[in-house]
Amino acid sequence: MSVNTETAIPNKTRRKRRVPFAAQLLIGLVLGLALGFVARQWSVDWLGSTLDTVGSLFVQLLFLVVPVLVFTAVVVSIANLRNLANAGRLVAKTLLWFAATSLIAVAIGLAIGLITNPGQGVTLTSDAARPESTGSWTDFLTGIIPTNLVESFTEVNVLQIVFVAIVIGAAASKVGDKAEPFLRFNRSVLDITQKALWWVIRLAPIGTAGLIGKSIYSYGWDLLEPLAVFSVDIYLGALLVMLVVYPVLLRFVAKVSPLQFFRKAWPAIQLAFVSRSSVGTMPLAQRTVVERLGVSRDYASFASPFGATTKMDGCAAVYPAIAAIFVAQVYGIDLGIQDYLLIAFVSVLGSAATAGLTGATVMLTLTLSTLGLPLEGVGLLLAIDAIMDMIRTAVNVAGQMVVPVIVARSEGLLDRAVYDAPPRPLDEEPTISEGSDSAPEQAEDRRPALASAT
Repeated sequence: MSVNTETAIPNKTRRKRRVPFAAQLLIGLVLGLALGFVARQWSVDWLGSTLDTVGSLFVQLLFLVVPVLVFTAVVVSIANLRNLANAGRLVAKTLLWFAATSLIAVAIGLAIGLITNPGQGVTLTSDAARPESTGSWTDFLTGIIPTNLVESFTEVNVLQIVFVAIVIGAAASKVGDKAEPFLRFNRSVLDITQKALWWVIRLAPIGTAGLIGKSIYSYGWDLLEPLAVFSVDIYLGALLVMLVVYPVLLRFVAKVSPLQFFRKAWPAIQLAFVSRSSVGTMPLAQRTVVERLGVSRDYASFASPFGATTKMDGCAAVYPAIAAIFVAQVYGIDLGIQDYLLIAFVSVLGSAATAGLTGATVMLTLTLSTLGLPLEGVGLLLAIDAIMDMIRTAVNVAGQMVVPVIVARSEGLLDRAVYDAPPRPLDEEPTISEGSDSAPEQAEDRRPALASAT
């Protein structure tokens, strides 16, 4: 008996002394801000270069495993959806909530732009060239089907990977028992990839310091001065969506605690802010949705990668709405009601057309070209794009976690015991599951551990 007591005491002490992962990320953020300020203020070029290298290496490590993770997760989840009688309704509800929240976000962006007039009285010239890739409505059809599967993986074109995985997963479901060896192989690869991925995630505090430090060193805040109103508008619109719209939906539609959501989702949102990559943050967001928020693993493994490519309330809704008004005012072009309706239409449907391209910049060119506004307006905003991209990506990722919670709650696939439990430490090894884990009851085996987690 005394042996067990002596063993328990140091284990308990170790748990108390461990710094929570969210706190580690915050420390990395503060350290990065300080180092970036020092490097910029006193022109310490070697420090700035080091921060750039550290941040870039971390993002590269994340992207290294994302293609395999997305492919195997979607194949397995599509095959496992055959165990759910409401699979078609799940997909339909997910798409519906993606569109509904995007419509709300673009409405907020338009309202802020019309009230503040961000481009009024602004005189800017741009030496920046037009972006090499511009959005168009044919990009969705030509971009979703890969011409070279190897390129889809090497270029991390997540939309194409998701498309191929859905087709293969659906085919495996139809084949039945003959496809079981293939599915077992995918499950094994998925488990191995998750294990390796979380070794990378443990480096996130260091990566955070490098990414935010590099941004401060390279851009500072000087670029915001001539575009102050526009910059404030973007951050205001994004924060209204993330801190007002999403909590209202969580409280009154999903009927869960918004505070609990942000308490558990904050590390993923913070990583999205500094990494500026929905795809790079997707693994952490997906684990958060499953292990911290209690969403069915099978549904989350479909909704998370799909949302990372098409659910962009920051990049494809708030930003292009305000930016279109800004560009129109700078060039003295009046917009009518039909133009604002067209902005809403493009924002709700256009994100899928740019998912395999370069995010908000391409989304903006799609919006401007549809409205007939000068594409030179894109060059006016490229200088501060990195600073704007931080909050845009944070909103994207927050929305990509909110919608699965809402849909799972409506379909009985949300484990409230997991959602309401204290946050599970994200620096622990991920829970590896064999086979289907679609039933909420299967999470009951983990509830004692979750309840005691700190």
